[in-house]
Amino acid sequence: MEYRRLGKTEVYLPVIGFGTWEIGGRFTPDYSVDRQAIEMIRLAINMGITFIDTAEVYGGGHTEEIVGDAIREFDREKLFIATKVWISNLRYQDVLKAMEGSLKRLNLDYVDLYQVHWPNPGIPLRDTMRAMERLFLDGKTRYIGVSNFNVRDLEEAMSYLSHTEIVSNQVLYNIIDKGIEEYVLPFCRKNNITVIAYRPLSKGQIAQEPYKSRLEKIGKKYGKTAVQVAINWVLRHDNVVAIPRTMNPKHLEEILGSIGWIMSEEDYEEVSRLV
Repeated sequence: MEYRRLGKTEVYLPVIGFGTWEIGGRFTPDYSVDRQAIEMIRLAINMGITFIDTAEVYGGGHTEEIVGDAIREFDREKLFIATKVWISNLRYQDVLKAMEGSLKRLNLDYVDLYQVHWPNPGIPLRDTMRAMERLFLDGKTRYIGVSNFNVRDLEEAMSYLSHTEIVSNQVLYNIIDKGIEEYVLPFCRKNNITVIAYRPLSKGQIAQEPYKSRLEKIGKKYGKTAVQVAINWVLRHDNVVAIPRTMNPKHLEEILGSIGWIMSEEDYEEVSRLV
């Protein structure tokens, strides 16, 4: 496993984390694959993917319960557990209450990273960040982050903090969705904010044409698959980690083959030109 520094902290995250969206349901619980999901998360941890990302809204809270069950047999201090507070719960007291719910479902005393899932223009960001900082000061989270924040959102959120800093911004990033490259990615690099890339495989679109064959052609030079090229491209930035999701052990092995090698600059540029 490769590791990268989380923000300005002394913590180093695996460059590949485990995303849990749609595991245990979308916005309502789905109990049909609980055992498989728990086994997959445990397999991922045993393979070095000790960074697990979830959210209170996933599966109507059930996804956090699955994660909680999956991690019980592991040394807590060796895991990095991240979750997120939903957009409807961003008022001060609601953030504090949401954290208590997440901790109960995860069966934890604290999370490593607590993130604002989406900005909500209907709720003052000052109140949200004040609550996030309260949770940090109370030891309920080791670090605070945000998700889907643009530069203006980030600047405003950062201005409200006095005792800690924003260490991460979780955003959509893959070879098809490259919107963060113009402003968000440079801003995060300048301010030592880790970018957590979700949907690094664009929900499977890279396995379709016209992307698949062109990525395979590039990957052939390195003995790598289209999936491995696509994730390696996302991780070419030294402040980016990725959280793909899979329920397939073989696919998990393939994903791990995305790290430990680099492409030529020409090939990275060729991938960038695919879209």
